[in-house]
Amino acid sequence: MAKVNRARSTSPPDGGWGWMVVAGCFLVTICTRAVTRCISIFFVDFQTYFSQDYAQTAWIHSIVDCVTMLCAPLGSVVSNHFSCQVGIMLGGLLASTGLILGSFATSLKHLYLTLGVLTGLGFALCYSPAIAMVGKYFSRRKALAYGISMSGSGIGIFILAPVVQLLIEQFSWRGALLILGGFVLNLCVCGALMRPITLKDDQTTAEQNHVCRTETQGFQRASPSSTWTKEWVQTCLCGSLQQEYNFLLMSDFVVLAISVLFMAYGCSPLFVYLVPYALSIGVSHQQAAFLMSILGVIDIIGNITFGWLTDRRCLKNYQYICYLFAIGMDGLCYLCLPMLQSLPLLVPFACTFGYFDGAYVTLIPVVTAEIVGTTSLSSALGVVYFLHAVPYLVSPPIAGWLVDTTGSYTAAFLLCGFSMIFSSVLLGFARLVKKMRKTQLQFLAKESDPKLQLWTNGSVAYSVARELDQKDGESVAIAMLGSNPT
Repeated sequence: MAKVNRARSTSPPDGGWGWMVVAGCFLVTICTRAVTRCISIFFVDFQTYFSQDYAQTAWIHSIVDCVTMLCAPLGSVVSNHFSCQVGIMLGGLLASTGLILGSFATSLKHLYLTLGVLTGLGFALCYSPAIAMVGKYFSRRKALAYGISMSGSGIGIFILAPVVQLLIEQFSWRGALLILGGFVLNLCVCGALMRPITLKDDQTTAEQNHVCRTETQGFQRASPSSTWTKEWVQTCLCGSLQQEYNFLLMSDFVVLAISVLFMAYGCSPLFVYLVPYALSIGVSHQQAAFLMSILGVIDIIGNITFGWLTDRRCLKNYQYICYLFAIGMDGLCYLCLPMLQSLPLLVPFACTFGYFDGAYVTLIPVVTAEIVGTTSLSSALGVVYFLHAVPYLVSPPIAGWLVDTTGSYTAAFLLCGFSMIFSSVLLGFARLVKKMRKTQLQFLAKESDPKLQLWTNGSVAYSVARELDQKDGESVAIAMLGSNPT
């Protein structure tokens, strides 16, 4: 049945079974990102039980976040070569096994391996393929679909934060991890909802790969031991990989990748240290968990409303700007956090940070799709989430080291805030430079030959523009024609 659907689908349906895929992705974000965020609630219990400092305990959250993002390309490979359903179901089994084994840990090293590596690997096989599948089913309402899908993280935090705290009080941290392991098995149900779909561009790529495989098999039968045949196979495989990852050479994607590194460094420590910071200023355990719930529920509002707003006609062309604005606002929130020393002040902070956190998380796939296109979206998202890995790994321990060294959270929060602001400024500066270069090319095109303004033949204008500038010929052609050449 999957093969029939795969063959008949040529364009994003923007509805239908796509809403079931959105529901599946929504559940995936609950079981992956929300559970990862709620690990911070175990922070004080782990620190007390194993008698370790902030930096050592923070490695647990860092490793699970790092492995989730580090292995994101592996999730894309599994979903591309088998299916999204197989990848998510396998990931659910691995993540559940890691949580269950973590409940029997006798040292932090055991938790590093089980709760960190094994669970993180399972989450990696689920996260990016589920998000990419939403992008295949939606085009016109993509930001809204992503907003609903990514809101699972906020809803999950809102529900799970007080529930996990209650489970810890009733069954200790071991019982809470065991129950979470059973809950994460729902990822296997999510995988069953991911019905495969092949778009028109995907069919062209699949046909090229099929021709390549057929020719390779023919040469192997004709001369199985031939050196020339082996070279042909290697060339064919390299060509396939180059086509799948050719977006890595795009300047826009390189800038996005660099900005993601700084953004990821800043966003992770808050979810580790918000509860310990609240406890350090006299907030009770239940109230600290309540702050995480507020963060989660406002995150939902940010996911859905920002996705809906940026899909409107007035903001459709400014989604990139909205993305960098949301990152910059979260950075400013970080800079204000050290001055907030009571629960009534932390609640507005949680609302503001949560809203813009949900906003930019929703727009990450949208901005990536705008740069690389739908065909390469799964692989590009795998790379984008892979780039989160190292910052997610090092930022909580670095923040913990700063807390241990300085005796306060101020330095850690300020460093995270400036990192996110730099990410936003970098994206804005890159877009400004690109716009100035495009304006300059338009001026050069008009100065070189005024007749170019009168041409309406897209192919002629495009070829002349390519002669003027090989790298930005398309931009010049668009400027001359007033619309995209088709």
